[in-house]
Amino acid sequence: MTYVITTPCIDVQDQACVEVCPVDCIHFDEGQDRMLYINPDECIDCGACEPACPVTAIFAEDDVPSDQEAFTKINAEWYSGDKGAVRKQVAAIKG
Repeated sequence: MTYVITTPCIDVQDQACVEVCPVDCIHFDEGQDRMLYINPDECIDCGACEPACPVTAIFAEDDVPSDQEAFTKINAEWYSGDKGAVRKQVAAIKG
């Protein structure tokens, strides 16, 4: 299992989660991304990021709200796919 960053992070990018992550698995490209992403292959499911998020954007994969389920795939695709396509998906969700 992994943790997933969802809609409330868009245009906030607080980075408190980055500071507490013991395995440095939360990233974004400054100036290009509107949110942060958790690498599902590196996340150790410690949960340190969840309470650190000031906008309640981070959930355990099994607890992602149904209206935010697309973000499980979005987070993974940012690491393994086309970051440009992911950025377009985020823009389509948040306008």
